[in-house]
Amino acid sequence: MFNFFKSDKPDRPSDVKGIRYELLQFIKHELQKAEGGEGGNIRGLNLYINAPAADKSLYEAAVYIEAPEQFKDEVQRIADDYAVNLPQTWQLDVIFDQELPEEAVPAKKVDAAFFIKTGSNFIKQSASAYIRVLGGETDQQEYHIQSGKDKIHIGRDKKAQGDDGFFRTNHIAFPSDTANEANKYVSRQHAHIEWSDEAGKFYIYADEGGVPPRNKVKIRSEKSEDIIKLSSTHIGHQLQEGDQIILGESAVLEFSYQPAGNE
Repeated sequence: MFNFFKSDKPDRPSDVKGIRYELLQFIKHELQKAEGGEGGNIRGLNLYINAPAADKSLYEAAVYIEAPEQFKDEVQRIADDYAVNLPQTWQLDVIFDQELPEEAVPAKKVDAAFFIKTGSNFIKQSASAYIRVLGGETDQQEYHIQSGKDKIHIGRDKKAQGDDGFFRTNHIAFPSDTANEANKYVSRQHAHIEWSDEAGKFYIYADEGGVPPRNKVKIRSEKSEDIIKLSSTHIGHQLQEGDQIILGESAVLEFSYQPAGNE
């Protein structure tokens, strides 16, 4: 990946502590522009890092790559100090080795750039991912999904009729005519996955058949192992690498950005 930043300046940091300090100073400078209560409009912050290969491990340590909430907490303290009232749901994405978007502001002393996302100001991204079937029976063991406007419907049988009488096509379908017990507890219109341009992420939502008292959708994160239960059709869950999704009793899907053979 081409390095967009000059690295021959004498005042550039060369150790983890110095890099972290300069990254936080850079973020502070940019957040000061939102001073005065305007932070409530911020949906998220993107920190792009494009360091030379020899320095990548230093930058990973500087942003606590193994414990990302730690770096986010430090950014939150900066926001608090400067009365930038970030909403409770704000997100911090640290993105390595990606081409620098034109909209992002480059730093002067570190190999980084910064972008503040709001409801009307975001960098449109694209992505693809894979849904792997771990429990239950479907026509494929792995489904390749791509960002876009189309929803990926999940449910029992390919053509499923809803309570309104209309049919929809389930792209990930668990057929009824099988001896697999897990399929019996998947609703006809159980859930769907859709892409958010604003967040640059995939989300899963429960449909009418996937919320109590009918049925359920549960997600377990690979990182935290917390169990998330979807109890509304309007509130989705942002999918992360390794998330496992339970539909009904024992039909299980796994979300990944890598195909099965590349793990």
